[in-house]
Amino acid sequence: NPANNEFLVVNQFAITENNQSKRPDVLLFVNGIPLVVIELKNPTDGNATVLSAFKQIETYKEIIPSLFAYNAICVISDGHDAKAGSLSAGLTRFMTWKSSDGEKDASKFTPQLETLIKGMLNKETLLDLVRNFIVFEKTKKEDPKTGITQIETVKKLAAYHQYYAVNKAITSTLEAASEDGDRKGGVVWHTQGSGKSLSMVFYTGKLVLRLDNPTVVVITDRNDLDEQLFGTFASAKQLLRQEPVQATSREHLKELLKVASGGIVFTTIQKFLPTDGGNIYDQLSDRKNIVVIADEAHRTQYGFEAEVRDVVDSKSKEVLGQRIAYGFAKYLRDALPYATYIGFTGTPIEK
Repeated sequence: NPANNEFLVVNQFAITENNQSKRPDVLLFVNGIPLVVIELKNPTDGNATVLSAFKQIETYKEIIPSLFAYNAICVISDGHDAKAGSLSAGLTRFMTWKSSDGEKDASKFTPQLETLIKGMLNKETLLDLVRNFIVFEKTKKEDPKTGITQIETVKKLAAYHQYYAVNKAITSTLEAASEDGDRKGGVVWHTQGSGKSLSMVFYTGKLVLRLDNPTVVVITDRNDLDEQLFGTFASAKQLLRQEPVQATSREHLKELLKVASGGIVFTTIQKFLPTDGGNIYDQLSDRKNIVVIADEAHRTQYGFEAEVRDVVDSKSKEVLGQRIAYGFAKYLRDALPYATYIGFTGTPIEK
């Protein structure tokens, strides 16, 4: 309940550390904890840019590092343009918050700072971001001069499109998974390079809390994608509140789904093909608190209707006869008939 907290905005708050004093422009405190640092540059000064604001934050990190022990968000602005990023983000990772309500992008004539304050720094959104939309990832960084590899922890904060998309997906999933819901969570379409994997992590983390610990099954259609996505989820286990597990075989998959609740299970779609050449896959679970996330859904979630296909000899390529077959989507629903399904894709589905 956001109203149960104390919110305070302080201008020119003096901080002294190691006999050096600094006054950040604006600090946002929640219950006395400085969660947001805002550095503003004078819009009438020709030399004032978001870059100079970013450099000022970097200076604060050097001189008064204790300010950033609890920091969730850094905001930089020249009065019109405004960007937000995490403590470890470089300038290129600072993002504009483009909508104040999640329904439509703000007008180009509205100062970005105004949109960011209304959309990102309102009480509900700020607390939601702090709780559900920040993850830590470890990355390897090699020094080109010395060849020494260091492991760095990177703090990642959701961009505005991830925040609004995930919250809409959560609302849709809760509706679909309700007693009289249709089990269709919907489709989230991301353009390439816009953080689809992290959106799936944020979605899963929030879903675990909102749906009373469901079992989440994440499905990919290639082993390398399974490994990549599993790595992203594994590094976010603090947010997910559990360790994800990869199913190594059909039998292992069945074991993992026998639990009454909880668990994040990774598997490839190929494990849902009937082994006996038949047209029905074994039912793995009749539970309703399972949510299936299909990655690259445009490639695999087809084939509810029967099709007649040729049976071809692998050596001679001669057509030996015909058989009735279905697509992966049908077999998946044979296995998990009462689960709720949501698709993520990087391909424009309307095309």
